[in-house]
Amino acid sequence: MKKNYSKKRLSSKLVPTTNAFRSLVRSIIFQQLSGKAASSILNKFILLFSPKKFPKPEDVLKISDTKLRSAGVSTQKINYLRDLSRKFLNGTINPKNFKKMSDQEIIDHLTAVKGIGEWTAHMFLIFALNRPDVLPTGDLAIRKGFVKFFNLKSAPSHEKMVSLAMSYEGERTYFSLYIWEIMDEEK
Repeated sequence: MKKNYSKKRLSSKLVPTTNAFRSLVRSIIFQQLSGKAASSILNKFILLFSPKKFPKPEDVLKISDTKLRSAGVSTQKINYLRDLSRKFLNGTINPKNFKKMSDQEIIDHLTAVKGIGEWTAHMFLIFALNRPDVLPTGDLAIRKGFVKFFNLKSAPSHEKMVSLAMSYEGERTYFSLYIWEIMDEEK
């Protein structure tokens, strides 16, 4: 199972976001859906706001629930998207501050939004902000990957995962990408 664990090779999978709002909207829409279904809903959502490429928070607040539902957005996710929009507009979520904030501060800010939990915040830290030391212990593939990588009998607890990944401290994001690769190959 020894593969090329190369921080440089793995970092090529990370492209920082230029639009935090867009990334978080996408995360909310994709929650608990297959990639194909979520992509379809996201595309229909974007088309609601044409000719703009992607709506701004104020656009999401102005559009009717009926139109959002016509794109396939559930009532619950409509509430999440509106809360996200309000928090961007009132400054609760201010992407300009992210560079100065610790990972935990960003997690705390993002989880103040209805519908954004720790897992979504971790994915945002990894894939949108490209933070180097994120270990998403709540991710099922990561938990299963730890079993395989460390030859464990069962999925480890959060504490055990943190302990096992201690030698990767400072670059646990890259270690997580490596674990995801291992699990993708298993499929």
